[in-house]
Amino acid sequence: MPGVIVGVDGSGHSQRALEWAMKEAALRHAPLTVLTVHEAIRGYFGGVSSFPDDAELTEQARVAVQEEADKVLAGLGESRPETVTVKAVNGFPVDELIKAGQDADMIVLGSRGVGGFDRLMMGSVTSQVAHHATCPVVIVRPEHRS
Repeated sequence: MPGVIVGVDGSGHSQRALEWAMKEAALRHAPLTVLTVHEAIRGYFGGVSSFPDDAELTEQARVAVQEEADKVLAGLGESRPETVTVKAVNGFPVDELIKAGQDADMIVLGSRGVGGFDRLMMGSVTSQVAHHATCPVVIVRPEHRS
């Protein structure tokens, strides 16, 4: 996927990353792909375990992220990315983000996701993608509050 890829998981950190990525894609006159991953369960031998409701849950995630992307787009005014494509997949977030970024100009991620370790400076998905992606990775930090 050429252009800018942004990973969105519904967290406040990913919303800031989405806003930043939309503005950056507009500046670059590049397409934007908004990617959300319905996290799969790792099978006994390391592969993906499939469940009957995976397709429905993945579609629900896509719809939620589409609504979020539409809200951000509405607030941008005239400066918009060339195109915005919202994509949802079932898989492992790190693997899917790295795969999506193979031909991308950059991957944009929030510094933390929905994981439960608030004290960490950077989430595990963000850290792994930053270390293994084949394109530049931009990590958007949360707003600094005084």
